[in-house]
Amino acid sequence: MEVTLRSVTEDLFLNGFLPTLSLFGITLLLSIPLGLIISLGLMSKFKPLKMLVSAVVWVIRGTPLLLQLIVVYYGPGLIWGGKLLERPVAAIAAFVINYSCYFAVIYKGGIESISRGQYEAGQVLGMTKAQIFFKVVLLQVIKRIIAPMSNEIITLVKDTSLARVISVYEIIWVAQDYIKTAGLIWPLFYTAAFYLVFSGLLTLLFNFCEKKLDYFKS
Repeated sequence: MEVTLRSVTEDLFLNGFLPTLSLFGITLLLSIPLGLIISLGLMSKFKPLKMLVSAVVWVIRGTPLLLQLIVVYYGPGLIWGGKLLERPVAAIAAFVINYSCYFAVIYKGGIESISRGQYEAGQVLGMTKAQIFFKVVLLQVIKRIIAPMSNEIITLVKDTSLARVISVYEIIWVAQDYIKTAGLIWPLFYTAAFYLVFSGLLTLLFNFCEKKLDYFKS
């Protein structure tokens, strides 16, 4: 089989980059709001709920994502004798659960950093608890958590490569195929360029967001 620069580039883009980008985007889309919900559980005044959510977050943050991918994919079949999840679905589920828990802890720290006086001021103005949270607190929380959130999101870009452990076809897998079948090493440098460019663009985006939120003074 003749291997050309064009064929390798197209294969890396269609079969490698697009699935990687899809896993990244869906994980981010689902884990950011889910992380906020979990953070509310972490701060709940209902002790049983708080203890349960805290235990789940502790387990997820204390075990490797690699292990969680294996458990989510093989777990249904080994534990309940059920049908295995589709590989992309299992990867998305594991990533969303993992990153939601990390985001939840970041949200919790940001929410708890807002002074009690902000809530009291909102109450004096006749605002409801929901209005105070979304119109007064949340925007300030976003300003305070954008740096740690950006670190986690950039880490997510690189962690997508772990999906290959359950045979999800992603960009490093494609590059490795060319090493095995065609004896080519340079596609791996393409994958490195992808991660560097992707991470660089995200860094610029988060720096822009931080500047836009500068009117919130800590």
